Amino acid sequence: MPRKLEKMEGQVVGGMLRLFRNRLPRLRAGSLQEREAVKEPERAQEISLPTFAGGQHFFEYLLVVSLKRKSSGDDYEPIIIYQFPKRENLLRGQQEEEERLLGAIPLFCFPDGNAWAPLTEYPRETFSFVLTNVDGSRKIGYCRRLLPAGRGPRLPKVYCIISCIGCFGLFSKILDEVEKRHQISVAVIYPFMQGLREAAFPAPGKTVMLKSFIPDSGTEFISLTRPLDSHLEHVDFSVLLRCLSFEQILQIFASAVLERRIIFLAEGLSTLSQCIHAAAALLYPFSWAHTYIPVVPESLLDTVCCPTPFMVGVQMRFQQQVMDSPMEEEGPKIQGNFLKVGLRAVVHKVVVLLVNLCEGTFLMSVGDEKDILPPKLQDDILDSLGQGTNESQTSEQLNEHVSGPFVQFFVKTVGHYASYIKREANGQGHFQERAFYKALTSKTNRRFVKKFVKTQLFSLFIQEAEKSRNPPAGYFQRKILEYEEQKKQKKSREKTVK
Repeated sequence: MPRKLEKMEGQVVGGMLRLFRNRLPRLRAGSLQEREAVKEPERAQEISLPTFAGGQHFFEYLLVVSLKRKSSGDDYEPIIIYQFPKRENLLRGQQEEEERLLGAIPLFCFPDGNAWAPLTEYPRETFSFVLTNVDGSRKIGYCRRLLPAGRGPRLPKVYCIISCIGCFGLFSKILDEVEKRHQISVAVIYPFMQGLREAAFPAPGKTVMLKSFIPDSGTEFISLTRPLDSHLEHVDFSVLLRCLSFEQILQIFASAVLERRIIFLAEGLSTLSQCIHAAAALLYPFSWAHTYIPVVPESLLDTVCCPTPFMVGVQMRFQQQVMDSPMEEEGPKIQGNFLKVGLRAVVHKVVVLLVNLCEGTFLMSVGDEKDILPPKLQDDILDSLGQGTNESQTSEQLNEHVSGPFVQFFVKTVGHYASYIKREANGQGHFQERAFYKALTSKTNRRFVKKFVKTQLFSLFIQEAEKSRNPPAGYFQRKILEYEEQKKQKKSREKTVK
């Protein structure tokens, strides 16, 4: 299994990253302040992300990205006009890594292409992107795109915070503070971000207070609270629920569980990033480790031709380019039209789920999305989702209401995994795969699990479990224990009745 996973990991990190080769902008000579911001993964062996600032800081960079007219033609290109902190006295290798990182960002702060012109009105957008390191770790870029203060036609700019911490709501509030200070002076941003950088990132459910001085306003105290349920702190399911039905969300979940290719279409950057983060969050406690691009820049649209699994977002204006891309694979005839080649029948089978978030429709699908999950468990999820959703719910309550049924799905299908890890004297575990899925009494559940254990989602999860002597004390484990206790109580009641 490890060798297989190494090969798959190469595909995961390298899949879409190969598309970046020879396309990422090389940084021009001059100040880092005149360069652009960061947004997506690079080819693993060519561009790896620096490891500055570990996980103890709120963020690694604050960048302001603006548009500058190209020397030739009327098009604009994005550049970094402000960077905090500035990194000096770096080793040569670190400096090269930083330059590659900063050189990639512009594509993702302005993924819409070069067709920009000065505007008098522009709706504010808050979105995020993901950077994947060579070791599979990820950094997140939190972006606020808007028109700067002023009169007359202006070009939008992006405030971008790069962090290894996933907490969209908290960073959205930080961006509010950055934006407020930038309207006064760039110099006012520095002490606020320095204070944030020196603050300890709060534990789930805890609050950190920052003191900040603003000219003409005096000293302000800013509270930043981290959600109690940390596995949902980077998610807002409300946008996904507005765009799609429960049944469609369930089919997207089923496709993701089998690690298929999924493309979301929408015009707004906020809609794309929110919906993709929400779809990925439904996989908890498993993590999508494949290509993951909330908004694909125009120059990288051929990502959708990548043969490896991916979950990507594309702006609606590029719909036709996506539809015209080759997203089929040849295989033995299963159904539909086929072409006879000698004595062999060949079928071109669509292997992509293409989701139109604007219309709430599937433009392409494999066709079996409703049959992937066990029918009874599908009904359980839909029944739970259909109960108790109302407008008075807080964001955290809504997130729990939507996520809960999917967590229960994994509790019921694979929650017994820890009992099938056999340990050696040194503590190293070995997963007993066959005994694990044979322990399921339901035939439909067993058929699903036999497929699921072959995915990288499950393999990476179980590898971590094999290394650990005890099951991790987290939300998923609590739900497993609650479920097992419920089963014991049910058996006890049944015995009493008899």
